[in-house]
Amino acid sequence: MTNKARRAILSVGALLAIGAANSRSTYATVGYEPTEADIGYLQDMSVHHLQALDMCRRILGRATGDSVQAAATEVLENQAMEVGQMRAWLADWGRSTVPPTTVMAWMGANQGAGMPLSMMPGYASNAQMSELSTLNGLSLGKRWLQLMRAHHVGGVMMANEAKNLASSTKIVRLANFQVQAQTFEIAQYDSLLSSSYAVI
Repeated sequence: MTNKARRAILSVGALLAIGAANSRSTYATVGYEPTEADIGYLQDMSVHHLQALDMCRRILGRATGDSVQAAATEVLENQAMEVGQMRAWLADWGRSTVPPTTVMAWMGANQGAGMPLSMMPGYASNAQMSELSTLNGLSLGKRWLQLMRAHHVGGVMMANEAKNLASSTKIVRLANFQVQAQTFEIAQYDSLLSSSYAVI
C-alpha cells in the first residue's frame, strides 16, 4: 500500500471520527433510541475487528515482507480506532461492550436467532489463527493476506447490511466508510497475492 493511499484512508477515518464525536450531543439531546440493528452491528463489528487486530499482532515485526507489514499496520491503526469508537457509542447508549458469542441476529440470520461467533462471515477458525503463529517468512505473509482478505469480505458484507438496516446516521456513515476502506484494502491484497506472493 502506498503512503498516499495510506494517508487518504487515515484522513477519511479522522474526519469520520470528528463527525461522530460531534454527533453525540445531538443524539443525547433528542433522546435517540438505538434500534436492534444499530446495537447489533456495533457489537458484531467490534468483535469482528478484535480478531483482525489479533491477526495483525501475530505477524507484526516478523519477516513477512514489507508490503504485508505495512498492510497489517494499516489495519491495526484503523480498526483499533473504530473499535474504540463503536464501544464508546455502545457505552453512551448503556449497551454491553462485552464481545458477543451469538451474532448477526440483527440481520435476521437463522430466523432472527443469530449464529455462533465461529460462523460469522470471514471469522477465522482457531486452526487458521494458529497458522499465523506457526508459519514463517513470506509463507506467513501470504497466509495473512488470504485470511485478512476473507475477513474483510465478511466485514464488507455486514457493513452493507448495516447501511440498509441501521437507523442511526452515524452508524450508516461508519458502515459506508468501512465498506470503502475494506474494499480498497481487498484490492491491495489481491494485487499482492497475484504478484509478490503468487509463487510462494
